[in-house]
Formats: sequence, C-alpha cells, structure tokens
Amino acid sequence: MSPSSTPIAVLMASFCLNPVEDVVRERVDLIEVNHFYDEHGKHVFDQLIFYDWSAQQARYNIRAWRMYKHPAQLPQRDWQQRCFVARWQDGLVLREVQAETIRESWTQHDPELVERAYLPKEQRRELQKVVVAGTVAK
Repeated sequence: MSPSSTPIAVLMASFCLNPVEDVVRERVDLIEVNHFYDEHGKHVFDQLIFYDWSAQQARYNIRAWRMYKHPAQLPQRDWQQRCFVARWQDGLVLREVQAETIRESWTQHDPELVERAYLPKEQRRELQKVVVAGTVAK
C-alpha cells in the first residue's frame, strides 16, 4: 500500500467499524396503541396501528400495523417536533413513525381485521420498504 492510500484505508476501515445507523422516518396521521382481549377478557396481544386520514371518505384508514412486545416500542411525546414518535428496530434499520395524534384502545375485536371491510389489505399504502445491503425491511 502506498503512503498516500494509507489515510484512505484507515478512513474506510473506521466507517466499517462504526456503521452509520440507518433510520427510516415516516409520518402518519394517527397512531393507535391497541390491546386485544379474547371473549373471556384474557389479554391476547398488543399492537401499534398506523392510520392516514382520508378526506374523501372522512375517516382514518389503516396504513399498517406492528405487534409490540416491549414498552420501549410505545410512542413517546417529542416536544420539540410537536408529535408522538414510535421507534423500533426493523431488521437492519431503525424505523421511526411520527404522528400528531395518538390513541389507546382496549378491544375484544381486532381493529385491523375490521378495517379490511373498508380498505382491503392489498390497497393499503403500508410503511415504506427499504433495501439495505441486499435485504428488504418491511
């Protein structure tokens, strides 16, 4: 290696040792924290549901949903941005979804399944898919 290429090699090695964390940022109109219970009142699962407002239909349509398993995944208030932010590791990227509005619900029906009658799953906008080093983060 020539003396002039040594600094470049060191710089490239430092990028490999300290990778820049990829953050995928998106904005939705509403985040719902839903707690689903069965017909006996037993807790089944918790999920985050992301909605976009449809002015045409005058209602919120589900864009996507994700199960959550740890309180750190719950949306937090960001006072500087004036919104709520949900962050979680999504494969190789850190996903961040912002919304001005949040609600929490406790139901014995799955809102995501009910929503399919209004907007089929195939017609949803979904969260952006990201390609990172040959893999796709959903």
